[in-house]
Amino acid sequence: MSLFGLGSRNQKTFRPKKSAPSGSKGAQLQKHIDATLGSGNLREAVRLPPGEDINEWLAVNTVDFFNQVNILYGTLTEFCTPVNCPTMSAGPKYEYRWADGVNIKKPIEVSAPKYVEYLMDWIENQLDEESIFPQRLGAPFPANFQDVVKTIFKRLFRVYAHIYHSHFQKIVSLKEEAHLNTCFKHFVLFTWEFHLIDKGELAPLQDLVESILQPK
Repeated sequence: MSLFGLGSRNQKTFRPKKSAPSGSKGAQLQKHIDATLGSGNLREAVRLPPGEDINEWLAVNTVDFFNQVNILYGTLTEFCTPVNCPTMSAGPKYEYRWADGVNIKKPIEVSAPKYVEYLMDWIENQLDEESIFPQRLGAPFPANFQDVVKTIFKRLFRVYAHIYHSHFQKIVSLKEEAHLNTCFKHFVLFTWEFHLIDKGELAPLQDLVESILQPK
């Protein structure tokens, strides 16, 4: 049973699960992640394994975190609707607009489910793009790879922020809060370890983030 496995009620995901980059290296790193997560020590689990390439590590984990958020959000699709969530917000102070710089250049206001749909489509396109996330072992990563990863994590954080601010009571009633909290703790520790999200972006969940980062 994976640490991030959900009960049978929640096996539907928002979209199909992505696999880690193929090739023995991706599979190897995925095994390392599974093994260290199984130990329950998330601080240890996020660290770059000795001798490993940082981009390979970021790539495998990006796929993993995409899948985690995808599964979590998939449990809320019947509650997170355009009627209930007409904007992609994280409390009264924060609202996110969507732009991908290609199809939608000027940020537009959309409902939360539409924002998440746009976001997951955009991330999937990045993950499937061989020139950004190489599948072949030893293929080079692009010079802007870490910038792409930072944008992915910044936007995934917004889904967590929306879930905590708009759907936490529903998560509690589904008895999934422990799972949500573990996933988010793993996410925060990973992004902090590799400086993937600017502190200002974390403001909607600042207290929660700070409690996670407190040395235990």
